[in-house]
Amino acid sequence: MKPSRRDLAALKAKLRTEIPVTRRLGIEPARCDDGALVLKAPLAPNRNDKGTAFAGSLCAIATLAGWSTIWLALRDAGLEGIVVIQDSTIRYLSPVTRDFEARCPWPTPTQFERLFAALRNRGRARLRLRVIICENGVEAVTLTGRYVVRLSK
Repeated sequence: MKPSRRDLAALKAKLRTEIPVTRRLGIEPARCDDGALVLKAPLAPNRNDKGTAFAGSLCAIATLAGWSTIWLALRDAGLEGIVVIQDSTIRYLSPVTRDFEARCPWPTPTQFERLFAALRNRGRARLRLRVIICENGVEAVTLTGRYVVRLSK
């Protein structure tokens, strides 16, 4: 799956209109590359009292990267659904000191097949995703989240 510029523009509009915190934090889609969706955010509105990225902002962008990946997959499949995170584990491995990006690798074709089969059969499905935020090429934050999807039509 490789979303088009139009898909990324639709995602940006969705985030801006339906998830208002993205406007305050400056979170937006950056690109799709190397089999992953990348969201970006500036450090300035996300800085804590130590001058590094606030843990809550890092958690928000990581959670949204997974959410956005599923939203784009549903859009690509011509489906509309409600996507929520059911649970997650986040690890803060080192400080983030500059503008940052959250990278969510695309699920494998098998994972997509299972997701869509469950949606067709039961109207709901779960998918576990891993999101990474790097600093100087080294993992600084990792989030593993289980997302739940329910068809809305």
